[in-house]
Amino acid sequence: MTVAVLGLDVGGAHLKYAGLAPDGRLLLVGEKATPLWHDPASLDRALARLPRAPRVVATMTGELVDRFPDRARGVVELVGRLVARFGEAHLGLYAGRRGFVTAAAARCAPRAVASANWRATAELCARLCGSGLLVDIGSTTTDLVPFREGRVTARGEDDASRLAAGELIYLGFVRTPLCALGPAIPFAGGMRPLMNEVFATTADVFRLLGLLEETDDRHPAADGGPKTREGSVRRLARMVGADLADAPAALWEGLARAFAARLLHRLEEAALGVLSAAPLAAEAPVVAAGCGHALAARLAARLERPCLRFSALVGAPAPLAHAVDVVAPALAVARLALADP
Repeated sequence: MTVAVLGLDVGGAHLKYAGLAPDGRLLLVGEKATPLWHDPASLDRALARLPRAPRVVATMTGELVDRFPDRARGVVELVGRLVARFGEAHLGLYAGRRGFVTAAAARCAPRAVASANWRATAELCARLCGSGLLVDIGSTTTDLVPFREGRVTARGEDDASRLAAGELIYLGFVRTPLCALGPAIPFAGGMRPLMNEVFATTADVFRLLGLLEETDDRHPAADGGPKTREGSVRRLARMVGADLADAPAALWEGLARAFAARLLHRLEEAALGVLSAAPLAAEAPVVAAGCGHALAARLAARLERPCLRFSALVGAPAPLAHAVDVVAPALAVARLALADP
């Protein structure tokens, strides 16, 4: 069946996509590596491999990469690349509260389009679930978005205000440098200061803990080395000034657990702050999305709330559940477009 609506989430590191049939059935879903900061043409190559559709809707965060002098010019360039592939007549850009706008309107008001993907996911959750807390743990960042009685109740609107409100956390499941979880970590019977270098990332932690889907780690490791358990241990060891041979396997796994616990603690503190500003009934669930949905489930347990995976909320087939959780904003804009023609 031909794709009726193609939803895109254009990130700085990944392009996420979801294609829907006219009746809403999921026809395609996936993610491609698009490192815009050094290879902007990677987006063009990824887009060229996607089908055309009568309606293409997009949201983005890729305008944040530092090759753009500011977000406005980033939006304009990314809109231009989307238009070059799909044409203006078929393209809509998600602009938060304003809904979908044309490419021309996006160029005139780029800040309305910039980094609005979190609201698309939360808006769909609010429509389907009523009340809850969206916890979307992606490769680079985490979104904590409350919604209540069918309405998104976030305090922040853009990156700056969302950071200030604790609703955008620059900690992710794959690409976060472990030095961001410092300044020290429990190791070998004491608190070990961390090397303030990008020697290892959270992908190494969750690989050792068996929680990482390797398809979610699409960029080179911090040292360009192998993405194996041994490679991850070597990188973790450097964070505490050591080498793989300096400690037994159990100690390195304990270090990975300590990093995971630190990340979860940081997210728990942020979530409690968000909930203190937007109280929800005890039965209102955490909706877990992103490649770190398993960590979001652990956060739900700490918050003593039920957990509902985004993929289950939208009725995704079981074999595609993880992929749908990963591309939640792309699926969300597609579903919103289908519901609001």
